[in-house]
Amino acid sequence: MRKLFIISCFLLLGITAGSAQSSKSCAPRPVYTRECNDKQVIKAAKKWFKKGEWRQGFTLASPHESVNIVDFYLQYQKNPEQWTKLFQYLAKTDLLALPKGKLPIEGSDLTISVEDSENGPLETRNSESHYHGIDFQYCVKGTERFGIIDHVTSVPKDKYKKDVIHYNYDKSRALFYDSTPDKFFIFFPGDWHIAKVNNDTNDQTIRVCVIKVRWED
Repeated sequence: MRKLFIISCFLLLGITAGSAQSSKSCAPRPVYTRECNDKQVIKAAKKWFKKGEWRQGFTLASPHESVNIVDFYLQYQKNPEQWTKLFQYLAKTDLLALPKGKLPIEGSDLTISVEDSENGPLETRNSESHYHGIDFQYCVKGTERFGIIDHVTSVPKDKYKKDVIHYNYDKSRALFYDSTPDKFFIFFPGDWHIAKVNNDTNDQTIRVCVIKVRWED
């Protein structure tokens, strides 16, 4: 009788585990950026990106692996002048020597915001996205941590205002990346993000350069 009871328990545990696994596998797939299913566009974007002419001589940093290469490619084609000016400026400018504040980028309608700031606890940082703007973010000193949140489980927590909207999100489905001076990030409208999150070191001081680029429909 005892042996039968033990076998029954194992069977029950197996059913429970299987149900949990089945429930987990049924969870919706997270989405972190705008997706593209056009294989020709993807192929063209990868070829363009690898060729590297978009750099305009800027070699101090490369796009972080989270950057949406297809959006980067398409937006560059739609307004090459603004992107050319952006990268030419980065190539010739000592960003550590710039004064704090908002500065014009000569020959364009772009501005660069130079911020000497600090990271903070995740719970104090707002998530956001933009409809008409692109955030080019480059941490030139220190380590800034970014969060990227899931579209499927995140919901707006306020109304869209001044080209920004904030979200309530599931922290367990967020991705976190560290931004250092050898990488830059580009957040397109399909990239819902959190900036200036505490990193794992004792130093949270950072210098961040942010360039707002116009999104072209």
